[in-house]
Amino acid sequence: MSKHLDRSTQITLGVTLVLFVVALFEKGFTHDLLLEAAVFLVSAKLILLAYKASVNNDALAGQLAEMSRSLTRIEQSLERSPSSES
Repeated sequence: MSKHLDRSTQITLGVTLVLFVVALFEKGFTHDLLLEAAVFLVSAKLILLAYKASVNNDALAGQLAEMSRSLTRIEQSLERSPSSES
């Protein structure tokens, strides 16, 4: 997971979690806690979306590399085969 979450994202997630816990103890279980929870959930959702995008980008890069290798093999086989237009 740390491969897809850079250091600044990990720090942001940690600080957000710490601030949420501090707000929990400071405000208690009141109406304001719902606002704090909403802010925390939005931050977590953004980080999860960034993680998912990173995983998808890696998968697409792998597929693109495979397609490039296949295209290279096809081009090489076409260059080696005798031309049938003579």
